Amino acid sequence: MTIVTLKKGEGRALKAGGSWIFDNEIASVAGTFENGEIVMVHDFDGFPLGRGFINTASKIRIRMMTRQKEQEVDEAFLYKRVKDAWEYRKRTVDTKSCRLIFGEADFLPGMVVDKFEDVLVVQSLALGIDKLKPLILEQIQKVLSEDGVCIRGIYERSDAKVRRQEGMEPYKGFIGEPFDTNVQITENGVKYIVDVKDGQKTGFFLDQKYNRLAIHKLCKDARVLDCFTHTGSFALNAGIAGAKEVTGVDASELAVKQAQENALLNGLQDRVSFICEDVFSLLPRLEEQGEKYDVVILDPPAFTKSRNSIKNAVKGYREINLRAMKLVKDSGFLCTCSCSHFMDYELFTKTVGQAAKNVHKRLRQVEYRTQAPDHPILWAADESYYLKFYIFQIVDER
Repeated sequence: MTIVTLKKGEGRALKAGGSWIFDNEIASVAGTFENGEIVMVHDFDGFPLGRGFINTASKIRIRMMTRQKEQEVDEAFLYKRVKDAWEYRKRTVDTKSCRLIFGEADFLPGMVVDKFEDVLVVQSLALGIDKLKPLILEQIQKVLSEDGVCIRGIYERSDAKVRRQEGMEPYKGFIGEPFDTNVQITENGVKYIVDVKDGQKTGFFLDQKYNRLAIHKLCKDARVLDCFTHTGSFALNAGIAGAKEVTGVDASELAVKQAQENALLNGLQDRVSFICEDVFSLLPRLEEQGEKYDVVILDPPAFTKSRNSIKNAVKGYREINLRAMKLVKDSGFLCTCSCSHFMDYELFTKTVGQAAKNVHKRLRQVEYRTQAPDHPILWAADESYYLKFYIFQIVDER
């Protein structure tokens, strides 16, 4: 087996529990290999650190699969990884629809698998895991069938641009027999049609499942504004919880159309409505019109996907939070979040605090939350911790 040796003093993230080895951490590669193959990793002094797959097309040169030097990455190994992931979900979340595999946090780096009722959506973002994909999907169906769960279809959404950094082209399409890609799910008592073919990412954001549930107690008899509503998830949860009036806003016509269909599906069309507008343009206009809400929700897309654009992202987060606070009634509530890994907890907290200071509002923290447990945060794998979610009571200075 090809042996990759690290430079002296390198591999600190790996030794702390992470999964990645970058190209500049490697001293030598002994042996021949094809990109995507499993290699042995040694520390500078020859101490074995485990096995992972290598890809010279990627800055992340090696993604570790196991810390056991003798462990073969074979069918039995992948079955155990999948079985462990499924058993964890059974103990921590509602598994009717959940993230079944969450990449590095489930020790299957580069792979995401979402389960929407009896449909799987797979996203493969690394060359080595892509080669193992057919075998992993086979093990997933085997593990689920042992619990009486029958999967009727699999759709691949490996259409993220990041695949190009691995020397692969983005791809989407059926794995196996075609099926209706509009899949109905129920979450927190709310019904949705999930478009696994053309929806964002894998079709639906499962990571906010319990954050959506957390707003229920705030929304009874409330007037609610849900910004960046996507297919209406927070807005519909507010409606189900008994809000008297909910407005959802998104810049995507397709998302708004799907949100309206979801409102109809839940019989909420009389109380929950949606408009297609740019949130940054709409919020100042609502302020000029003197609009006030009991609850405002901000669930924006990631404003930054690299360290290089953090400054602009901070401006964006500060602006929308500032505008939203102005629209909240005295003693009303703001639910605000960031799904950018690079906008870390400290920076996001500081940015929201600055926004409050700028508009002379005081924040009373109700709770701080992260992603649902089916998106586990693996300590030392920083990329697995990305969602920050605050609920604040907004109080005028007094």
